[in-house]
Amino acid sequence: MKNRKIIFGAAAIVALSLLATSCFNNKKDKKVTATIQKITPSLWVEKDAKAVANYYLSIFKDGKLKDFHQFNAAESGNNAGLETAVIEIAGIEFSILAAGPLFKFNESVSFVINTKDQAETDYYWEALTANGGEEGSCGWCKDKYGLSWQVVPTEYFELIHSGNPTVREKALKKTLTQKKLVLSELK
Repeated sequence: MKNRKIIFGAAAIVALSLLATSCFNNKKDKKVTATIQKITPSLWVEKDAKAVANYYLSIFKDGKLKDFHQFNAAESGNNAGLETAVIEIAGIEFSILAAGPLFKFNESVSFVINTKDQAETDYYWEALTANGGEEGSCGWCKDKYGLSWQVVPTEYFELIHSGNPTVREKALKKTLTQKKLVLSELK
């Protein structure tokens, strides 16, 4: 338990320094105004922060890698060292910390992708469940790293909040029978 606390503490310090580095450009003779995102999701993965970053950037085409660092064992306090990355997808920064297998994702923390139509729903569903991802129910799935996502067409909310009880009931009942949400079946 003590080693876990030391590794966690060292990883937290490195992650915070990475976030500060990504927010402030320290180049000489250059005045920089930084905007710091109020809340930044941090994804702890076992290894290879760069590969994880590239994976998410391959799915979210508007994304970009903002920062990447490797820290050896002496710098990180972790025998294997650690890596950090900061990516931006859909206008949101995510910090990625590759610091060993101490913590795993679970369904209690997840992300919802609001899609514009069925084609976009299909795209994200296929991309996230491919190569080791896994389908869940009611629009939920896990990517190959075990991170949970719900892929939801925005029209779905119109159906389940409809003033017409028949429309609402059909959409809600049918949702329970689906894995990927299929709008044509919910209407």
